Amino acid sequence: MIKTYDTIIIGSGAGGLTAAVALAQAGQKVLVCEQHGKPGGWTHSFTLNGYRFSPGVHYIGGIEEGGSLNRTYRGLGVSNHLEFCELNPEGFDHIVIGDKQYDFPKGKENLKAKLTEYFPHEAKGIEGYIEMVDKMVVGVNSLGKVKNAKTAVTAAGNSMSLLRWATRSGQDLIEHFITDPILRGVLAGQSGDHGMPPSQVSAFVHAGITHHYFNGGFYPRGGAFAIPRAFLRELKQAGGEIRLRTSVEKILIEDGKTIGIRLADGEIIHSKNVVSNADPEVTFGKLIGRESLSQKLVNKLDRVTYSTSALSLFFAVDMDLRAAGLDSGNFWFYDDEDVGGAYEDGLTDAVLKAEMPSSMFLTVTTLKDPSKMHGGHHTCEAFTFVDYGAFEQWSNSRKSDRPAGYEAEKEELAEKLFRKLEKHVPGISKNIVFWSLATPLTNEHYLNATRGNQYGISKSRRQVGPGAFPIRTEIDGLFLCGASTLSHGVAGVTASGIAAAKSILGCKTSDLFTQNGAEMKIYPSDDISAWPENLQDRIERGKEK
Repeated sequence: MIKTYDTIIIGSGAGGLTAAVALAQAGQKVLVCEQHGKPGGWTHSFTLNGYRFSPGVHYIGGIEEGGSLNRTYRGLGVSNHLEFCELNPEGFDHIVIGDKQYDFPKGKENLKAKLTEYFPHEAKGIEGYIEMVDKMVVGVNSLGKVKNAKTAVTAAGNSMSLLRWATRSGQDLIEHFITDPILRGVLAGQSGDHGMPPSQVSAFVHAGITHHYFNGGFYPRGGAFAIPRAFLRELKQAGGEIRLRTSVEKILIEDGKTIGIRLADGEIIHSKNVVSNADPEVTFGKLIGRESLSQKLVNKLDRVTYSTSALSLFFAVDMDLRAAGLDSGNFWFYDDEDVGGAYEDGLTDAVLKAEMPSSMFLTVTTLKDPSKMHGGHHTCEAFTFVDYGAFEQWSNSRKSDRPAGYEAEKEELAEKLFRKLEKHVPGISKNIVFWSLATPLTNEHYLNATRGNQYGISKSRRQVGPGAFPIRTEIDGLFLCGASTLSHGVAGVTASGIAAAKSILGCKTSDLFTQNGAEMKIYPSDDISAWPENLQDRIERGKEK
C-alpha cells in the first residue's frame, strides 16, 4: 500500500525543517526525507576522535530579544529546546589585515564608534555607510508591508532611494562612502559570509550580512546540531516524521502537478505537495529532469552559477588559546587590504599553487561554547575558499576509496593552512593533537551540494531577488526552500522555510507562530561565572586531561 502525506520535504536543512515544523503544527501530515545519516544539512554536527565539529554554523544573528530568529524560534516552539552562547560583544568578528586587528563590536552605534576610532579621518564616510546599510535592509524588509496611504508614500520614497543599489556591487557601496584602502578592506572583511569578491556580490547581500550582525553574534550551545535536534523534537510532537539515510530518486509529476516521490530503493510515496530543500540543479536537473521543464527554466538552470567551495580544516589543540590572544570572536586573516583579490583567489585553484592561502577564517568553538571542551583540548575550525574544479579529477571516486593522489593533496593543503595559522597564532601548529581536512568533494558527498557549493547559487547581482529561484515553482505543488531562494545562512534559509509553509497554507507568518515558546537562554561566551552552576561544573570537567 502506497503511503500518502500532505507534504513531503526533501532535505533536512534549516529551511526544510522549518517548513516541516510549521506545516505539521498547522495540522498537515508531513514527512522529511534526508539522504545523510545525520539531520540538519549545513546545521549538522559530527564527532571525530571525541571532538565535535559544526562545519556550517559559526555564528548567527537575530537571536537577541526581538530579533528575527528569536521570533521564529519562539513562534515555532523550538526555543524550548535551544540555548545560545553570545560571542565577545567587544569583537564578535576580528578583521586582521596584515598584522593589524580591527574589531567589530555588538551594536550599530558601537560599530560606528569603533571604526571611527580606527579611522578618524573617515568619520563622515563611516556614518554614511552604516546608515545606508541600515536603510537598505530596512527598506527591503518593508517592501510588501504597505498598510495605508502614508506607509505607501514612505515605501515608495524608500524604494526610489534604494533603486540605485539594485544593480550595484558590495564594492560599489563601500567605495561610495570610503576612500581609505585599508578601511575598504576592513568593511569587506566579512565577505566570507557570502563567498564572493566584493566587486561581484550584490550590494544588498553585502549590506544584509553587515546588518544581520548589528546586534551581535551567537552560537548554539552544544554545537550546530542543537538546531535540527530542537526542530525534530517539535516536528515529532506535532506528528511529523523524518527518515534518515533515505535518498529521493525522483519527484513524481502527473499532468503538470507533483504527486509524490520515488525513493532510491524503489518505494513510491504520494503527497499533495513537495518542498525541496535541495539546490536547483539537484531538484530540477536530477530529481525531475530538464525534459519535464519549460524552456525558460532550462535556460535559467543552464546559465546559473553556484557559490564557491572551501577547504575546511577541523582540528584540536593542546594549548591555551585565550592566552595566545584568541577569544570567542571569529578571526578573518588577510595578507593585505586587497580583500577583493583574496576572494577572487577563492573562485580558483590559487590555494593549491600558493605557499599558503591569502585569506583564512578561524574560529575556536570551545571558546564560543566552553561546555564543548574535551580532554583539556580546544576544538577549532578554519576555512579558505577554493573552486570545485581543483578537485574535479577525483569526483568519480568513492568517498571511502579516494586515490592516493587525493590524500596526498589533502596532506599538503593542511600543511599550508597550518603554516598560515602559525603566522597569526605562533605555536599553534606544534600543539595539534588531531586534524581532518574536508574538500569540495566532502560537501558534495555529505550535503548533495552541486559542485560542493557553500551558499547555494552565487550571490551575484543577477542572481539575487528576482534573479534567485522563487519559493513557488512552475510545477503545481512543488515548492523550494534553502540558500538558492530568498537568502542564505541560517536566518535566510529559515525564512525560506517559513515562506514555503505560507505558500502551501495560504496564510500569514503570524498564523504560523502559534507556540509561544520559552524565552531564549543566552550565555556570555567569555564570562563563565554568569553560566548556571551545572554548566560551570561541566566546563571544569572538560578542562581536565
